[in-house]
Amino acid sequence: MSKIPSHTIDEIIQTARIEEVIGEFVSLKRAGSNLKGLSPFTDEKTPSFVVSPAKQIFKCFSTGKGGSVVTFLMEKEHFSYPEALRWLADKYNVQIPEETAPTAAELAVKSERDSLYIINEFAKNHFMQNLHESEEGKAIGITYFEERGFRKEIIERFQLGYSINVSDDFTKAAIAKGYKLEYLQNVGLVKTKDDRNFDFFRGRVMFPIHSISGRVLGFGGRTLFTDKKIAKYFNSPESIIYNKSEILYGLFFAKGDIVKYDECLLCEGYTDVISMHQSGIQNVVSSSGTSLTKEQIKLVKRYTQNLTILYDGDAAGIKASFRGIDLILEEGMNVKVVLFPDGEDPDSFAKKTSTSELETFIKSHKQDFITFKASILLKEGESDPLKKSELIREIVHSVSLIPDQITRSVYVQEIAKQFDISETIISNELMRLRKNTIAKQIQEPELKEAPLPQNNGFFDTNQAPELVQNENESNFLFEKELIRLLMKYGINEVHIPNAVDTEKNKTSVIELIHEELNKDELTFDFPMFSKIYSQFVEGLSENTLYTSSFFLRHEDQEIVSFVSDIESNEQELSHNWVVKKNIFTRLESDDLYSTVIFSIYNFKYNKVDLHIKKIKRKLSSETFEDNDLLLLLSEQMAYERVKKVFSEKLGRIILR
Repeated sequence: MSKIPSHTIDEIIQTARIEEVIGEFVSLKRAGSNLKGLSPFTDEKTPSFVVSPAKQIFKCFSTGKGGSVVTFLMEKEHFSYPEALRWLADKYNVQIPEETAPTAAELAVKSERDSLYIINEFAKNHFMQNLHESEEGKAIGITYFEERGFRKEIIERFQLGYSINVSDDFTKAAIAKGYKLEYLQNVGLVKTKDDRNFDFFRGRVMFPIHSISGRVLGFGGRTLFTDKKIAKYFNSPESIIYNKSEILYGLFFAKGDIVKYDECLLCEGYTDVISMHQSGIQNVVSSSGTSLTKEQIKLVKRYTQNLTILYDGDAAGIKASFRGIDLILEEGMNVKVVLFPDGEDPDSFAKKTSTSELETFIKSHKQDFITFKASILLKEGESDPLKKSELIREIVHSVSLIPDQITRSVYVQEIAKQFDISETIISNELMRLRKNTIAKQIQEPELKEAPLPQNNGFFDTNQAPELVQNENESNFLFEKELIRLLMKYGINEVHIPNAVDTEKNKTSVIELIHEELNKDELTFDFPMFSKIYSQFVEGLSENTLYTSSFFLRHEDQEIVSFVSDIESNEQELSHNWVVKKNIFTRLESDDLYSTVIFSIYNFKYNKVDLHIKKIKRKLSSETFEDNDLLLLLSEQMAYERVKKVFSEKLGRIILR
């Protein structure tokens, strides 16, 4: 999204009228020079929400929130700053210039998207007009909605309509208005067969499906015919403006109350939502008969962490919906369940009860998902111990998906208490499932089988200084050996066996060591060795290969002393051994490549081994959340694999 220029922001702010914008969300009444209403952010009976048209600000005295029209949209609609500005620009027809000129393809997509929105808006108005003004609409559509108990204001609020039962009533009206047949087909309102165009929704009552900002994305159409061969509901096909997995029916109307009550009620169908709204409970949405998706859950999460699912009393698909509960848990949300009496659904039950009775029923019948899932599943396995154990595992699996460890721990206690099982057994099963989940997430299948370390005093802190000292000594020796080879043979040329590129089968010892260490992003730990190595690398960048004589002239006398020791400790084989006594001894320079590569892999092996030891000490001496524990364990396994590769490499070098 391109940045909005500051002069355009000024124009948007100056053009927007705060009283008009807030008036779309809050019923405001004049109170002197200000306007007053009930807070949209909390439940209150006495108005404490004040809008000042003169100052173009608002103040909510119940919650302390206040600010400009942009602030209000960001608080109420959970818009980002740019989204709030663009919403206002769209409302007040302020043009936002693009930073860069869009491509022809981008313009074409934007043109089609805008056209589909316009067509859907036209269709919505056409269907509403049919419902309220045509004889067929009033006789069939209005009669149906009234039989469902929908009042006139709720029919108008949800913009319900009717598609005349004539093959091309809408098609003719849309084409006469100048809309392209291609776009009418793309949005799913018109179908073509054998060169004949016909209305997709003919003879159906219509439910417009809105975006969060209120634009019509598509439609649901219900047939009023009793013929079982005819599908009860048709929905708009997916298009560039409508993706059903990312839409919740009724969210446009419900989002204010979802924020206010910090809870979203989820039901199955269009009429469930409408009936609940009519009964005064408006923080309710519907997945429109489809399985709940991650995208829909994240949509709710923008407004609240609390999701309550309303199930029909005779819903055959309750077990199938468990996957939706698992997805909610995976998002870290709080999920509750309400089961309506047999033969009832939110639509029918809302019509039979008053608002207070409906609210009381929902509050008093909310179940924790464990209690609910257990009651449903255990009906099947009550008398079968093996089946019962599998069902308990399934419940523990749901708990394993919850990101927060404290919440998981609480549920472990609940499961143990409810089924009279040891908490340790439940915790072990939970950890096993968590391992599987994390192994899949980080693509580390071996983690599933890895034993869990126990914080049981395995690591003796009294031995820590001695262990670390030994490790430092070994590390020092391996680092020193590589530096010694750099000093003695750095500029020497070595032949790389089995090189793929024959032109690059020769290199210097300095370049070989640098390439190998750089490959695994390894460095020297001891400051003096690190300083010496850095200078070798610096020389490489300047196409200079330094020798020991360079370091003997170094300003750092510690380095000079170290190099002097290396030079003085180098012993040459006596000439008499070879000439007079005929004794031959293999020198490290005889196969310089093997000598250097062996030291490199000893260096690498030691670095990895040190890291593994540090992880093991950490695992044995500290307490971790299980997520961190498993990730640390997977890190150890990854290093163990690398260590094995280096070990095999060392074995091959020795055997050569």
